[in-house]
Amino acid sequence: MYRIGLSVGGWVLLSLIVGGCLSTQVVPVEPGIYEGRSQGYGGPIRVSVQTTGKTRNSLRILDIVILDHQEDPLVGGAALETLREEVLAANGTDLDGVSGATESSRGFLAAIDDALDQAILH
Repeated sequence: MYRIGLSVGGWVLLSLIVGGCLSTQVVPVEPGIYEGRSQGYGGPIRVSVQTTGKTRNSLRILDIVILDHQEDPLVGGAALETLREEVLAANGTDLDGVSGATESSRGFLAAIDDALDQAILH
């Protein structure tokens, strides 16, 4: 009797190989200026994000402009400015929020992610 197919170990190996290949796909992006929105503690947060690069891996954040927010100027508003600098330095939003302004931080980072999603899907 012939055995057709792969053993469990073979399937695991094949899925690792295929999974590895898929994760290295080149995802094209369109350099430009994109507007992102999200909800902060005090209301909507709108940002403008300028990007460069031709693929997801080469995407660089050149600038972030806070267009509009209703956060308290001394707490959430100050956190947005701090996070803006941190996002630019890290070239991404995988950051911790500012203590005492958690919802404002989450909203700001989500607004930037919204803008970056547009660059990738464009």
